[in-house]
Amino acid sequence: MSEDYSIYHLPNGIRLLFLNTDKFKTISMGLFIHCDLDRETAALNALLPSVLEQGCRLYPDNLTLQRKLENLFGAELSTDIIKNGERHIIAFGLEAAHGRFTGENGHLMKDSMTILGNVIKDPLLEDGAFRQSYVKQEKNQLIKDIKALLNDKSAYAVEKCLSAMCAGEKYGVYKLGRIEDYDLISAEDLYQHYQEVLKENPIDLYVIGDLNENEVFETASSIFSFSREKTACPLSPAEIGHQVKEVRVIEEQMTVNQAKMVLGFRTSIPFNDQLFCALLVYSGVLGGFPHSKLFMKVREEAGLAYYIHTRLERHKGLMLIAAGINAADQKNVQEIIKAQMTEMLSGAITDAELDNTKRGLVNQLLSRQDNPSQLIAFHLDGVAGGVDYSFDQLIRGIESTDIDRIRMVAEKITLDTAYLLKPREGEVVQDDN
Repeated sequence: MSEDYSIYHLPNGIRLLFLNTDKFKTISMGLFIHCDLDRETAALNALLPSVLEQGCRLYPDNLTLQRKLENLFGAELSTDIIKNGERHIIAFGLEAAHGRFTGENGHLMKDSMTILGNVIKDPLLEDGAFRQSYVKQEKNQLIKDIKALLNDKSAYAVEKCLSAMCAGEKYGVYKLGRIEDYDLISAEDLYQHYQEVLKENPIDLYVIGDLNENEVFETASSIFSFSREKTACPLSPAEIGHQVKEVRVIEEQMTVNQAKMVLGFRTSIPFNDQLFCALLVYSGVLGGFPHSKLFMKVREEAGLAYYIHTRLERHKGLMLIAAGINAADQKNVQEIIKAQMTEMLSGAITDAELDNTKRGLVNQLLSRQDNPSQLIAFHLDGVAGGVDYSFDQLIRGIESTDIDRIRMVAEKITLDTAYLLKPREGEVVQDDN
C-alpha cells in the first residue's frame, strides 16, 4: 500500500491530507489542532476536546450524539489531548464503515464528516460560552485523571523524572496541566481560548479510505468552511541538546512495595537527525526487547528487576531507562546499567542482539501499516518532528545501521536525572502498580 498522501489546503487554510487505499473497510478521519505546549494554556487545551465531545448544537448531549453515530452503522467518535515533543495537539477522530459494505455508498463519508465538523465548528453554547455544566463536569474529571496518576506508580515515576529533568523547558509541562489551573477556568474563558486556537493555529485534517479524491476535497471544503486566518501562527521548534552540568538525583518516598527507578538521559538526537534510526536501534539493543542487554543482564541473570526497559521521547531527544526494583538494589542495578552502556560505547554488540533488534523494530513499523489510526499517528509524528519519513525510509535506515553508527549515538548520550520512588522507611505493603 502506498503511504503517499495527497495534500491540499482548504480555502480557510486547513491542511487536508488524503490517503486513498482499498486496504480497509472503513473510512478514518482525524483532525488535529497544533498548539505550543505551554504551562499557561495546558489545562485549557486539555479541557477542550473533553467538553466538545459532550455535544454540539445539533446533538446537544452525548447520548444524542452517540445515537446519531449508531445510525451511521456504529461510527465512533474519539477525542484526545496529545503531547508530541513540545507540541500540544487537540485531537479528534472519527471512524465509520465504508458505504460500499453497507449499501450506503456515497453518503457515509459525507454524513460522518458532517458530524465531525459539527462537533468542531458548531459547539453547544449558552449565553455566548460553553455550557457551564459540561465545563464543570469535565474539569472535575480531568482533575481526577491527574490525581489518578498516583495510582499507576510506574507512570507516575516516569512523569516525575521528566518534569524534573525538563524543569524550565516546555517539555516539563504535564499534558493535562496543573490541578490549580482548572479552578481558574470559566466557561467563557474556555470558549474564548477555543475561538483563538481555531482561528490562528495550524490544523491538519486526515482522511483515509477508498474514496474519490475530488469528492473528499469538496466535502471537506464545504463542511470545514469556518472563518480563520489562512496563514496559521508559527509554532516553536522543540529545544534539543540541553547541556547537562550536573546529574540531578531525586528520591521520593511513598506507600509502595516495589521501588520505581527512572534514569533520564539526553541524546541530543532529534527526530530529524541523520542518527535517528541508529538511536532507535541503540535503544532497542539496550532495553527495547526481551533479548536486550538490560533485560538479560539485570532481570534474567542478576534477578534485580521486576521489569526494565528503555523508552525514547523521540521529539525531545530523550531516553529513559525505567525499572521496578528493590530500593536496596539501586546501586547494583545502576552499576550493571552503566556497564551495559559502556559495552555499547565500545561496540560490544553481538550479531544476534543487532539482528533481533532490527527485526523487532521493522515488525513494529510493519504492524502500524495495518491500522488506519496508526497510519495517521505515524504521519503526525513526522509533522511534529519536522521530517516526513516514509515507512520504507525508516526500515532502510534501521536495516543499514551498523555498530559504528550505534557507537556514534552512544557517544552523545548523557545522564541527566536519576529518580527513585521508594517505600517509606519501615513501611511494608502487599501490592502496588
